Amino acid sequence: MKNFNGEILFLERSDINTDEIIPAKYLTEITKAALKPYLLEDLKLEGFTTKDIPGKSVIITRENFGCGSSREHAPWALEVNGINLVLAENFARIFKQNMFNCGMMAVELDKETIEEIFKIFKGLKTSIETDFPKAVFVLKSGGKSISIPFTVSEFDRSLVEAGGWINFADKNY
Repeated sequence: MKNFNGEILFLERSDINTDEIIPAKYLTEITKAALKPYLLEDLKLEGFTTKDIPGKSVIITRENFGCGSSREHAPWALEVNGINLVLAENFARIFKQNMFNCGMMAVELDKETIEEIFKIFKGLKTSIETDFPKAVFVLKSGGKSISIPFTVSEFDRSLVEAGGWINFADKNY
């Protein structure tokens, strides 16, 4: 199972699309590793540069993350950069399932919870610990800490535990 702990990259914007996650001009690359330097290259967000990405393992963002063209390359670009968890108000349907198919997590939290996270932690070096069996995230920065319960479907949980769709299918079919 992948790691769902680490430092958080805050992207305070809705509708971050797959072309912003990984620009279409790189879709001809034949390895995941080749996508690594181009993650979020075209993202337009005040105060954000791609220099903010190294060392981050989790993204927290607003609504409709992963909208636009459906492509596996978007989760792959996150994965190859060590980002296996994205928390948002909601996701584009195909992007969300592509995340779980890769053994990664795209977890929806209600708008109020996302708002609280940004209010407390945005601008601070913040880490997250995921207790997968108990389905709880713990966010920490300095002396501040909050626990947030989460849910994923049983099928998606099985995909994550297996390490993705291919491993799941090999084990079960």
